[in-house]
Amino acid sequence: QVQLVESGGGLVQAGGSLRLSCAASGRTFSSYVMGWFRQAPGKAREFVATISQSGGKTYCADSVKGRFTISRDNAKNTAYLQMNSLKPEDTAVYYCAARYFSTDYATALENDYNYWGQGTQVTVSS
Repeated sequence: QVQLVESGGGLVQAGGSLRLSCAASGRTFSSYVMGWFRQAPGKAREFVATISQSGGKTYCADSVKGRFTISRDNAKNTAYLQMNSLKPEDTAVYYCAARYFSTDYATALENDYNYWGQGTQVTVSS
């Protein structure tokens, strides 16, 4: 079992920045692919970013490319999402997710993940 706890959400003005953290406990963090997803009110949950176990593979959704950066620190059992140039349309609950893979891998598919955090609210005001 892996437990995931997000933090770092809040209220920020458009153009501002936030850094989300996802702290993992349980089994070896370095064996897990990590992903960030978000869900805005009335909308389906959508992919934001993913990072492989080594950190060598990262992918971001087109809507956040160039503004958001995913990273991880395996020594601290923590994944991060640095969000810059925030827009009102980035307002959502942000979730981190994890999945064990035996090879270095990154995936944008929600169904590939079997561990989820409780989410952290990000609100961007115009």
